[in-house]
Amino acid sequence: MSIRTELRRGLRGPRHAGHTVAADHLGALSLPVGDDGVIIGNDANDTPQLIGFHRPVPYDVTLIGGLWTAQVLTLRAAGTGARVAVETGRVQAWTTLAQAAGAGLECVSLYDVGRVPPTGATVGSPVVVVRDCGMRPPRGRVVSSPWQSVLTLLPYLSPVAPRLMRASALVGVQRVSPGEAEQIGRILGLARAEYEALPTLADGVTLWVAGSEHHWVMTNPTDAETGLLGTARRMD
Repeated sequence: MSIRTELRRGLRGPRHAGHTVAADHLGALSLPVGDDGVIIGNDANDTPQLIGFHRPVPYDVTLIGGLWTAQVLTLRAAGTGARVAVETGRVQAWTTLAQAAGAGLECVSLYDVGRVPPTGATVGSPVVVVRDCGMRPPRGRVVSSPWQSVLTLLPYLSPVAPRLMRASALVGVQRVSPGEAEQIGRILGLARAEYEALPTLADGVTLWVAGSEHHWVMTNPTDAETGLLGTARRMD
């Protein structure tokens, strides 16, 4: 399975009989064709990359990186119609985002660590749980389930990181120290050139890994995201 499939796979639409169109009519077609998901940025070929958070099966993502990237993903997930539950020990860092998201609608809710209630996720009301619980996040009361994905943010490689990375369908890695990079390379099976590049990554660049598929992705904020969150940064 390619990373593009893993990043993009989400809710499949209803099945319809095929449609045909005469070749000389193709030029009149202007509908955009693409996959559903949260745009996380562009790869080295300037191709948009997406994460399909809304799935009929449990889906876990681990991001070893900065708060800025996690918050951009949170805003974009809310923009797809998901309810987002943020479990965090630093509520003050999320308050402005929660108030601004959804144009006044309560689509991003903040909870103290260990206090996320059952969300009632359904196909018509999917949920993304964002866990911003520090270096050693406790095992969550609310775990991934059908139509409820979990994104765990780790600021650095921690003792719990190997377990989370191995259990995740998708792992994102931003700039880390050379020692951390080498450990991550062993856990994810990265080529030497890949893990040696991790300490040199610019702000906003993430290596996304899904199995054997690896993509370098640059997350470029919109004007609205820059106004709310500032420019891309690895450190908080």
